[in-house]
Amino acid sequence: MKWNAWGDPRQAKPLSEGIRALLEQALGVTTSTVAELEADEVRLRPSSLSDTDHDALARIVGPEYCHVDDQSRLLRAGGKSTLDLLRRKDSGEQDAPDAILLPAGDDEIGAILRYCSEHRIAVVPFGGGTSVVGGLDPLRGDFTAAVSLDLRRLDELHWLDEVSGEAELGAGLTGPAAERLLGERGFSIGHFPQSFQFATIGGFAATRSSGQDSAGYGRFNDMVRGLRAVTPIGVLDLGRAPESAAGPDLRQLLIGSEGVLGVITRVRVRVHPVPTATRYEAWSFPDFATGADALRAVVQTGTGPTVIRLSDEAETGVNLATTENIGEQQITGGCLAITVFEGTEAHVASRHAETRAVLEAAGGTSLGEEPARAWEHGRFNAPYLRDSLLSAGALCETLETATTWSNIPALKAAVTEALTGALADTGTPALVLCHISHVYPTGASLYFTVVAAQRGNPIEQWRTAKAAASDAMMRTGATITHHHAVGADHRPWMHDEVGEIGVAILRAVKATLDPTGILNPGKLIP
Repeated sequence: MKWNAWGDPRQAKPLSEGIRALLEQALGVTTSTVAELEADEVRLRPSSLSDTDHDALARIVGPEYCHVDDQSRLLRAGGKSTLDLLRRKDSGEQDAPDAILLPAGDDEIGAILRYCSEHRIAVVPFGGGTSVVGGLDPLRGDFTAAVSLDLRRLDELHWLDEVSGEAELGAGLTGPAAERLLGERGFSIGHFPQSFQFATIGGFAATRSSGQDSAGYGRFNDMVRGLRAVTPIGVLDLGRAPESAAGPDLRQLLIGSEGVLGVITRVRVRVHPVPTATRYEAWSFPDFATGADALRAVVQTGTGPTVIRLSDEAETGVNLATTENIGEQQITGGCLAITVFEGTEAHVASRHAETRAVLEAAGGTSLGEEPARAWEHGRFNAPYLRDSLLSAGALCETLETATTWSNIPALKAAVTEALTGALADTGTPALVLCHISHVYPTGASLYFTVVAAQRGNPIEQWRTAKAAASDAMMRTGATITHHHAVGADHRPWMHDEVGEIGVAILRAVKATLDPTGILNPGKLIP
């Protein structure tokens, strides 16, 4: 991934004249005067890793897998949130890990963690680098240095059980690499978050990721059958059978732990045969409330689409739902919904017919296949648009949450009001777009995209707006995060999320598995 933007620079998405006009007329965005830095122009904080520590760590992984050069450090300096990308524009001194370690397996990781515990060096596990919540910030606290533990060499398909439908994968495998290895054997995981092209299997597990096909295949935590994690005190191998009554499920303790309890090195996941048939259909609803009721009817009936999502009026109007021709034309009046069905031909046909009947009865109008195919074609591209918006002088970021169906109207209104109010106070109107991206029998997630003009210090401008939105989520009984994870950015709201006793439990587990606190300090646990 590019050091100061999302993903592959060859996939950059220039702004069209239509979107530039929209930005200027609706939001007052003016061309940014902040120059883009070249990588060799960035001034990094000097590495604080001592020569003795460097030599000791290099002996563990091999000198060729221990890097302290600025290029390697810059590439792992953080994630890909708007705050991360704005910081990359800083002409002053920027922070970065003090060294990059690329271990080959569990033994080397165990040795690294033991050494760093003894010598008070923080360790930040690094997968694909796609965190948007400060999960990769090299926070040192009281530690002498912070190293990035890059897991890319853990890239094997260890085994595939075709009878049981399980596979064990190395944590460093990217989404595309895992799908390719499994696809060669006729299988798929079916986990496709927007970060799919760059994020890793270990990252999916560590952040409780949810993919765009979650209606059909579930969240990643639903797919995990077992995992291995290396901690400073030893190795945890969890998951002996599909289900168990042997006490609390410790797998779920490690899933979502964001690298603060251990380094996930292997993940055993449920897999399924590659689908033989796919069917697409897009729908229009007169308003968001009608569309949300329709999605609720589908999931509570259990008709079984693989993908089902709904954009509100604003998101539909600017065509962000498909990320094709954004700002150029309106797809349809009202709200756009997308459905996709995968499986055998017979299974797809029956589920599609039943879902179609439910959506029609709920007030939907079919738009045919094309908008749904366009969404699938561009579904990983929205972050590239954000890069162009930031460069043009706009402020653009996403945030997500989840709540019960009955609470969705109140939550959507509260978050929208919080964002528009906070940004208005900085002197800019805001465009707040929203869609339902994941559905459950009792509720759904809301995913917001916010666009405004950069005013003053855009980092503080966004921090203030994000805090207002987060407070609104807590007031309305929603979760602080549905699939982006906690990281450093959401950590201040964890007391509200799990309560004082919940925080005490997390701290007790941390103290047991990581007594000196070296693993990803400053994240998740208040």
